[in-house]
Amino acid sequence: MSVVKVSEAATALPRAWSSRVLGRVGTAAVKVLRMDELPVEEERHAEPEALLVLDGTLELTVNGEAVTVGPGEMYVVAADTAHAVRPGSSGTLVIVEAEAEAEADRPRDR
Repeated sequence: MSVVKVSEAATALPRAWSSRVLGRVGTAAVKVLRMDELPVEEERHAEPEALLVLDGTLELTVNGEAVTVGPGEMYVVAADTAHAVRPGSSGTLVIVEAEAEAEADRPRDR
């Protein structure tokens, strides 16, 4: 694999909150997306996921509590934990999440 220009990959996405898989490590997908200040509904995942903010700010609600993740910071959401994106999140986000093998090659939005 060659060097990935993460910011360029995020800029090339067709719309905000539409993710692109940049690579895989074992069963984990490393994805990038652009945040656009709009909220995202609450969700839960069977596996933990790491949220790394490259630039901008990610505003989360995790189990009912506000969490702010700034540039260069990472937040790991534990498995089966309710979390949602609050309004005001903007910038570039890298997500590392485990995927089932059957889903690993299927393109999907966040």
